[in-house]
Amino acid sequence: MPEIATATPQMLRRFNAATVLGAIRSSNAVTVSELMDATGLTRATTISVCEDLMARGWIRELEKDSDTYQKGRPARRFELDESAGCVLGIDVGVLKTTVVVADLRGKTTGRASKPFRAREIEAGERIRVISQTALIALEAAGVAPDKVLAVTVGLAAPVGRDGNILVSQPFWSLFDVGLKTALHDLHGWAVMLENDANLAALGECWRGAGSGVQDLAVLLAGERFGAGLVESGRLLHGSRGGAGEMAYLDMVDGVGSADGLAALARLWAAEALAGKSKTTLRTAVPAGHEVTAQHVFAAAAQGDKVALGILDRLSDRLARVVSTVAILLNPELVVIGGAVADSASVLLEPAARKLTAYTATPPRLAASPLGDAIVGIGAVRHALDHVEKNSLDLVLRRA
Repeated sequence: MPEIATATPQMLRRFNAATVLGAIRSSNAVTVSELMDATGLTRATTISVCEDLMARGWIRELEKDSDTYQKGRPARRFELDESAGCVLGIDVGVLKTTVVVADLRGKTTGRASKPFRAREIEAGERIRVISQTALIALEAAGVAPDKVLAVTVGLAAPVGRDGNILVSQPFWSLFDVGLKTALHDLHGWAVMLENDANLAALGECWRGAGSGVQDLAVLLAGERFGAGLVESGRLLHGSRGGAGEMAYLDMVDGVGSADGLAALARLWAAEALAGKSKTTLRTAVPAGHEVTAQHVFAAAAQGDKVALGILDRLSDRLARVVSTVAILLNPELVVIGGAVADSASVLLEPAARKLTAYTATPPRLAASPLGDAIVGIGAVRHALDHVEKNSLDLVLRRA
């Protein structure tokens, strides 16, 4: 028979501490009696654990509120010290990086963005830009770098269960710059990598249109389509982190590539301008500059026929892409996220109509309310999950 592990006093103390900290983290200010009800621990044990957590810096005791308790001694009340540390959520794109600083309640306290000089730059330069942006965001938050407890970085590449980037495609190799080791060496931070669409799904479930939905897909639809997939409340990764990778769209009739809505809007606008079509897009930008997706959406809003035609093509492309996800995974909801989300909201109603011709199980469509912050918000949630799981192993830096 296999040996049954015996709980040691140390294991029991650790379990009690994790239970009490979890109860405090999920509440606002709580009394000892409320903690006893939530955890099933005795008063003496609850008080002892709270004093230990205060000594470690995780929680603080509030001043006694004698007005609330008319009889006897005022109850002791405790709350999470959300300023005991912070987490960073970093979104690394091809052209820029954005860093979000959040306290231990998940409240954003600082944010900064910085462009890369070019699409393809040396690893050292990319790391320097990301590091500088993180320090700028921390300065905006008024937080010292040694208060960072965890960092999650979102990348437009599959990330395996080992936390490393799958680099079988040239595009993905842009992000394989040794960022985990570099940021740890520079700042001592614990860094985790994750696919950007997966983080978008976490962010959407946490604070977006996917709140409370158990089966959904979040499509990052700007430059390239990529999907974060949630099934029965669980984020799907795949054996090598490739779940949600949409390169298969190259082989889908009527689609032909994984190019996103912003990329297609630019391409089709350029094709129209190369011809003789009469359109306000010709004067939308100065000579020598490229018409962007935002120009196309703005022109369509003003009734420009060429722009309206492009939007019709975009809605059909979106419907076809969503239908492939609907057929394979049957989600209840598909959320369009990323920088294009606000503009793409006008595509949802025509895309929803077209969906019924492509799949017998059309999902609901929604535009993410998180805009281009979606990956950073998801990265914050991912980093907070790490902190909450490993709190008792982390040493907090005192101010």
